Amino acid sequence: MTSWWLWYSSVFGMFFAILVNSLLMTMVFMMYHKISRKLPKKTAFLFLPAIWISFEKFHLIWDFSWPWLNLGNVFSETTLWIQWYEYTGSFGGSLWIWVVNLLFFNAIIRSSNKKILLKKVATTLLVVAIPIAISLAIFQKTTIQTNTPISVAVLQPNVDPYTEKYNQKNEESLAVVQQMMAPYNMNSIDLVIAPETYFAEGAGLSLRNFETSTLYKSIDDWLSNYPKTQFVTGIQLFKTYTSEDTKTATSNLIREQLWVDFYNSAFIHPSFDENTIYHKSKLVVGVENTPYRSIIEPILGNVLLDLGGTVFTKATQEYRTSFPLIKGASIAPIICYESVYGSFVTDYVRAGATILVIMTNDAWWSNTQGHKQHLSYAKLRALETRKFIARSANTGISAIIDPLGKIVTQLEYDTQGVLVSRVYPQQKKTFYVLYGDFIARIAILIAGLILLFSISRRKQ
Repeated sequence: MTSWWLWYSSVFGMFFAILVNSLLMTMVFMMYHKISRKLPKKTAFLFLPAIWISFEKFHLIWDFSWPWLNLGNVFSETTLWIQWYEYTGSFGGSLWIWVVNLLFFNAIIRSSNKKILLKKVATTLLVVAIPIAISLAIFQKTTIQTNTPISVAVLQPNVDPYTEKYNQKNEESLAVVQQMMAPYNMNSIDLVIAPETYFAEGAGLSLRNFETSTLYKSIDDWLSNYPKTQFVTGIQLFKTYTSEDTKTATSNLIREQLWVDFYNSAFIHPSFDENTIYHKSKLVVGVENTPYRSIIEPILGNVLLDLGGTVFTKATQEYRTSFPLIKGASIAPIICYESVYGSFVTDYVRAGATILVIMTNDAWWSNTQGHKQHLSYAKLRALETRKFIARSANTGISAIIDPLGKIVTQLEYDTQGVLVSRVYPQQKKTFYVLYGDFIARIAILIAGLILLFSISRRKQ
């Protein structure tokens, strides 16, 4: 029920998410109970966290992916305890929870013997305390590079996506940006950041003709007055196809002989690299993509949920990219839901990003826990990558987060405003950036071996 706020965007989506996630978690426990009958207790206790973490990893990669409730996310409000996420990622938190709970459970079932009980409880408390102590030590020793500051202006336009956003013309949206930035000295600002799909007129702009569009020329004219300033923003784009041979697997059939790919994208201007546009690639289930489309769509048709914009399947790109800045830093153009995926975000860092930029909407769920949870999860990405985060949210909460997972400054929810601050490029690549979800990979191996052992034992 921690995700009840999905009600505000879709009643069906809320019940679907709650019931499906509950079912999946139940299936994990059912598998454990079935297999534990054939295994020694210690082996069964090893299998339970291994199969759970395997499920959490699976929930990151399949078409119905929704890892919002993965256990390791719960520490996003106590980042001082988990500075070691730079080594383990959020799966380290999931493992920690399981070890503590299994030790505590084992102490309870031995409660008839007071000496054994006290020993087990003491062990449990140590397993709680030692990781916190290690985290505090890491916190004290972690250094943040403060050379070459980047001055950012994070915009929070506060446009209602249900009634205004998709009806507002792109030129009007640009005028709002210019109006919001008018009180500031643009020559002292390196990067202006606008939120996800900020330019969202109609179905979007043609990807093929974008650089000759009126919007592109208007942005170019505006920024020509400020040669040291760049602008990164969310934008809707599309690409058309008129033949079966040229269309892609994600294309939407609009009418006979017309297919269209729709993109939820990020765009930077001016750019000093071939990478000027990035397409969101972790899509929201049921809103931006149809899971297992080749199977479901022929049966049910287009069943995507309408969240105020188009309801077509979105296209993605296969690789992450970074946008270079004039001062030599490089930003990760992370779009909304992508910020929930730890290993996915590390791909931006491996692509050269030294600062993380999150562009999101977060207006779909009204003033509930939804947007607060989404902001909180961003702190985990800061810890895992040890990067500054500049977060632009349409209605809030826009914020600057430092590499220690601390919110340096933020705007209030449901207000229009500009957050001007400094962020610092961080060149370090953490252990987690280099090796990713190694805990999950080990858990999958352990769960697989125990599963095979239980099957072979039954056959004997």
